[in-house]
Amino acid sequence: MKTTLNALAEPNRLHIVELLRDGPLTVGEIADRLGLNQPQASKHLRVLSNAGLVEVNAIANRRIYKLRAEPFKEFDSWLESYRHIWNERFDRLDDYLQDLQRKDVNHDDK
Repeated sequence: MKTTLNALAEPNRLHIVELLRDGPLTVGEIADRLGLNQPQASKHLRVLSNAGLVEVNAIANRRIYKLRAEPFKEFDSWLESYRHIWNERFDRLDDYLQDLQRKDVNHDDK
């Protein structure tokens, strides 16, 4: 998990992941879309690959990168445990606000 978060913490790498959500791209396409030179894009892709977030397929002299689903599923599962906590807290806040509203309405009727 820490490796995933460290890899995604760098803005260019996060942008690369966002680009790859729409489908596989070559290094050149990624570099062009992000305004990077190819060596910079390759460096970021290497970090993403080492973190297990992307995989590469070499076809002739082109390298095509795509996202790997597994790390994102693991990340989603990790976040799910926090969603449960957040939802409980929001439900309690909603109940509290409704109680306040009812008290306010009852107070206005007197």
